[in-house]
Amino acid sequence: MVASEVRALFAVATRPEVVSLAGGMPYVSALPLEQVGDLVAELVARRGTVALQYGSGQGDPELREQICAVMRLEGIEASADDVVVTVGSQQAIDLITRIFIDPGDVILVEGPSYVGALSTFAAYQARVVHVAMDDHGLIPEALAQTIYALQAAGSRIKFLYTVPTHQNPTGVTLDEGRRIQVLEICRRAGVLVVEDNPYGLLGFDREPMRALRADDPEGVVYVGSFSKTLAPGFRVGWALAPHAIREKLILAMESAVLSHSTFSQLAVAQYLATQPWQEQLKAFRELYRERRDAMLDALEVYMPPGCTWTRPGGGFFVWLTLPEGLHSKAMLPRAIAQRVAFVPGTGFYADGGGAQHVRLSFCYPEPDRIREGVRRLAAVIEQELRMRDTFGTGSTPGRTGVDTPSPDLA
Repeated sequence: MVASEVRALFAVATRPEVVSLAGGMPYVSALPLEQVGDLVAELVARRGTVALQYGSGQGDPELREQICAVMRLEGIEASADDVVVTVGSQQAIDLITRIFIDPGDVILVEGPSYVGALSTFAAYQARVVHVAMDDHGLIPEALAQTIYALQAAGSRIKFLYTVPTHQNPTGVTLDEGRRIQVLEICRRAGVLVVEDNPYGLLGFDREPMRALRADDPEGVVYVGSFSKTLAPGFRVGWALAPHAIREKLILAMESAVLSHSTFSQLAVAQYLATQPWQEQLKAFRELYRERRDAMLDALEVYMPPGCTWTRPGGGFFVWLTLPEGLHSKAMLPRAIAQRVAFVPGTGFYADGGGAQHVRLSFCYPEPDRIREGVRRLAAVIEQELRMRDTFGTGSTPGRTGVDTPSPDLA
């Protein structure tokens, strides 16, 4: 386990004068907080003796039924018996890794990939191998070549971890044709797929994509979360797994926490049963679309030549590529000095790559703050370019490796 070098900087970045384009924090102020407060109070009044007691290791049965209804929006037909409720999706990733990984086993991941998953994989001493992606998601040919080379070398590939829809950190989405190809490649190679899908219902321009799990119930473990579509404070996620894996997940869950929060589960279940949650999803999508557009417009206006960026169709993030010779982690302290924060790309690679990249989050700041943050960041990049042109390539930090995230950065 590796401590983050950038975490201390973000103690400064939380000051009100700093525009933070770093944290992947949902905008919970858009929730009907008064109604949420009322349903929580009603839950305690009516079912307090149940809500405040231990629960089962698999999770509340009513909530598991409701989770199946949520997943149906992405084409998944599943039984509540195969759902295991977890303490956020991060714990689901941890439990799956605990079940499958012995030190030295290979996990395939996109390059770049979600920093929280990378830190978990590192803690279990997995060998993480990145597979190339582009603006259409994971590249099937690169996946096939990587699997072939690893298996020919005798490496044990335990699973492919992927965030196929509105990916963290790039914001890109695996297109429909590639989804079928990726599943077929993994099926032929005997490689399990772990599909992490926290942003699947937060698309801006179309109906939700069909999940990988919808087309391969036996070859895919689906990981979901209410952190982005409701609120992260409830800490409720889940894993949908084939039967044999589900049984091991329940054992691992009971070993880890004995019983997760019955109160949180029943609160989420009551929200889904009594509130117009699909209308709330629509409100979130419209809010995040406006902020995405503000960021993309500002990038077009302010960024110097040589910068490129993704154009996400949903989710929380834009992936910015800096001009040659700039190092995002080396640039971060100078950016914070200019009152703007971002997450360096190095945190999203297990091999120390990503120095030329920056993750920008548009989910939390107001549109005007986003524009001002991008303007400040562009000024920092222009200053870095002048330094590069005068002195050559900039200095680089000495250590490489995974930066363990704090929750608001993940």
